[in-house]
Amino acid sequence: MRNMHNMMKQMQKMQKQMQKVQEELKEKTVEGTAGGGMVSITLNGHKELVNVSIKPEAVDPDDVEMLEDLIMAAMNDAMKKADELIQSDMGKLTGGLNIPGLF
Repeated sequence: MRNMHNMMKQMQKMQKQMQKVQEELKEKTVEGTAGGGMVSITLNGHKELVNVSIKPEAVDPDDVEMLEDLIMAAMNDAMKKADELIQSDMGKLTGGLNIPGLF
C-alpha cells in the first residue's frame, strides 16, 4: 500500500511538471521559412500561428501558385520545428520515452 501511495505522489509531481512545461511551450516560438526567407511562419510551442511574414517580392499576381507553395513549405517547416521543440522539452520529463497521447 505504501508503494502505491509513493507512486501516486510521483505521478502527481510529474503531472505538475508537465503542466509547467506546457505553459512554457506556449511562450516559446519556432520559425519556418521557404524561398530563402521570402515567406516565414512563426508558431508557438502549442502549434498556434503567431506570425506570417511575406516579402513583397514573393507576391506575383501572375503566379499565385508559387506563393501558395511557399506558404505551405514554410508552414510545414514550422510544424516540424514545433514538433521537435515539443519532443525535446517534454522528453526531458519522460526520459526520452515517447508516450502516446501525452503530447
